[in-house]
Amino acid sequence: VQLVESGGGSVQAGESLRLSCVPSGDTSSVHRMGWFRQAPGKGREGVAAINDDGIIRCDDSATGRFTISKDNALNTLYLEMNNLRLEDTAMYYCAATGTYRHLSWWLSLASYEYWGQGTQVTVS
Repeated sequence: VQLVESGGGSVQAGESLRLSCVPSGDTSSVHRMGWFRQAPGKGREGVAAINDDGIIRCDDSATGRFTISKDNALNTLYLEMNNLRLEDTAMYYCAATGTYRHLSWWLSLASYEYWGQGTQVTVS
């Protein structure tokens, strides 16, 4: 499974961005996808995840500002980010998995096998 992210860029605080992730290859086993981010000098952290049933888990930092969604017809994962803050500056990564895990694992790096190369979001 290959994942390609797009939609990052440089924006002013308070503005919005929408990230996209398109999976390719043998995606038949993928049932959950997520967004992670890594700020300069920090570890990678989970932002939001969604499974094929549409169940969502969001980190507290994303709740109320970020929305994860998946268009099954286009096979595309999205992250709508509103009211962006300076601290949202990071490389954003798309992740996917074919392994079933309890909801408590959904924002854990260890629960994803497939990763994209990332798309940079810079807020100033």
